Amino acid sequence: MKNPTTTNLVHNASSSGRISRRESMQLSAAALAGASLAALPASEAAAQPAAQATPENLVEKPLRSIQKLPLNADGSAPEYTPQEAGTITGVLWRTKNQTPEIEFDYRKMKIKLDARGTAKLSGTLTFPDLEKLPRHSYVTLLQCGAATPRGIVKWSGVRFSDLANMVGMQRFASYGRLIGSDGYYIDEDMATLMHPQVVLAWLLNDEPIPPQHGSPLRLIVPFRYGARSLKAITDIQFTATTFAPAKPWPT
Repeated sequence: MKNPTTTNLVHNASSSGRISRRESMQLSAAALAGASLAALPASEAAAQPAAQATPENLVEKPLRSIQKLPLNADGSAPEYTPQEAGTITGVLWRTKNQTPEIEFDYRKMKIKLDARGTAKLSGTLTFPDLEKLPRHSYVTLLQCGAATPRGIVKWSGVRFSDLANMVGMQRFASYGRLIGSDGYYIDEDMATLMHPQVVLAWLLNDEPIPPQHGSPLRLIVPFRYGARSLKAITDIQFTATTFAPAKPWPT
């Protein structure tokens, strides 16, 4: 294959009837480059632009073995029929898998809501506040990155988006932070939290969520791994920028 640079230079030189010293040097360089590429096997020549040097001070480490999370083409979670609802296998808490002692009755829940100036309302959220919102139920898969906890179950509660609208959340609120009774917390962008499948649930299979699975109120994000579905919510916060560092994890 001809080198297009060489061809153009030869054409220009032929048209003028003479070759300048600069054009002669360009011809020599182009010819040398073309010869070098021609000497390489086709597969090796094609791979040349993608070649990258390995960082000297970095070494390979084993990757985690993560269970595949089934999702729809649009990124949402598949939904199942009520007849397919079962139980959750396995329990996971930051507090050495011990369920923290709090008020488990969802009718008596008291959740601190701090909008940090990104919503019209802040204060203490109670069940009567949530009860005024439309009720929604989804039968979805709860799947952690590990083999368990796992299970297809029915969650019932209110959409997070309805809560956000009720408290007058503003469009410049960018992130939400939810904190659980074990000190575990998640920071999530508002676009994710406003997805219609994201619910604040207090019922599991039409019964109050058992303490080990996150009563009195649990965030359900069915298109993320189970660690994002925070259990036993005690605090909900909004922010326009970033959150201050949280307290260290419980030991």
